[in-house]
Amino acid sequence: MKVKSAINKINENGVLLVFPINNRPQPHSLWAELHPKKKMKWEWDAGGDASVGNMWYLMKHLSDCGEVVYSKWYQGRATFFSKELFTAMLCLRLPRADAELAIDYTAGLSFEAQQIFEVLESDSPLSTKEIKKMTELRGKDNEPTYTRALKALFLRLLVVAYGEVDDGAFPSLAVGSTQVLFEDLWVAARAMKPAKAQKILEQYMPSGNLFRKFFDKTSIV
Repeated sequence: MKVKSAINKINENGVLLVFPINNRPQPHSLWAELHPKKKMKWEWDAGGDASVGNMWYLMKHLSDCGEVVYSKWYQGRATFFSKELFTAMLCLRLPRADAELAIDYTAGLSFEAQQIFEVLESDSPLSTKEIKKMTELRGKDNEPTYTRALKALFLRLLVVAYGEVDDGAFPSLAVGSTQVLFEDLWVAARAMKPAKAQKILEQYMPSGNLFRKFFDKTSIV
């Protein structure tokens, strides 16, 4: 696996999807960085391109390596961030308040999103099965509600994806509180000046960039 190379590519770009969307050049992807002349095809049979499977395993390895940040951020798709850019984005996303006031990071979110956040603040990372059990959101009827709640938390950068857990027929994506799993980035984001954060954002997500458009569009979730 090209772990070191992949980490370097993520740090150089600031943000990358894992897989391209319909092989379009933008938003930029880790696949395009590692396989610049190869179109991606979802082939999983014995005669298919092994690069897709290798990329999938690379993604899972990188997700909890601690060197980069993995999230279901851009349109709910697998997205990697450099720590530098993620910290700047977090700085611009976290609410500000007077030092004497407690900050409610989930203000405006649904009750279910607040529940999930509270659970993950106490124990991270957790599998989908564990989160649903602890928030009483199990079952098909609750699936849309759970999905919406988790999406809102990803968009606010309050949670990140972090490895996998074997808790059923297929491995489940583990999710954790950003503050718990990346405490150093959380502290740095709280201390960072918004002007500096904006400068970093402009460096990696210039105006007109599709990632930037998505960030601006989801400024209020």
